[in-house]
Amino acid sequence: MDIWEIDTLALFIAFVIPGFISIKAYQLAFPGTERATSDQLVDAVAYSSINYALLIFPIISVESGTLSEECRSIYYLFYIFVLFVAPIIWVLLWKYLRTRNFFQRNAPHPTAKPWDYVFAQRKPYWIKVTLKDGAVIAGRYADKSFASSAPAPEQIYLEETWVLNQNGGFERPKNNTAGVLILSSEISHVELRS
Repeated sequence: MDIWEIDTLALFIAFVIPGFISIKAYQLAFPGTERATSDQLVDAVAYSSINYALLIFPIISVESGTLSEECRSIYYLFYIFVLFVAPIIWVLLWKYLRTRNFFQRNAPHPTAKPWDYVFAQRKPYWIKVTLKDGAVIAGRYADKSFASSAPAPEQIYLEETWVLNQNGGFERPKNNTAGVLILSSEISHVELRS
């Protein structure tokens, strides 16, 4: 069997591409451990089948009608939607449901790490990072700051580094600094203040 035969290629596109798009969209929506693409083939076929099951009535309606002869461009747009857009919509809908309180009572939160959950919200914080040697780095996490997300190891860039006073309060920004990059291997714990 030649993979480049038109029927084989059409089956591949129909039953792998929508599921693969769903998998990649899910990985973007919920960063976590990534698996090799070859390990995801069965999942891609399953997600493609779910996509078609959810769209079965519109597909039957389009195929039983005369849309393919009367307006080819709308017919092709419909299948572009089915193959490329709908798989992303299902992921966004699933993300919405998974992050609702009523759903979380019976299922775990989809974000695997608290680090990702906190920093994905992109809220500004005053932060104190205590290192394993006991030293404390203080700074401002805001618009220009960045925190890594899974599967990368936890790292944080604070756009402003601050000097702490004797009571542990934020006194003033350090002079002549462009911020600080802190690696997870050095962090003991992180304190966040609004």
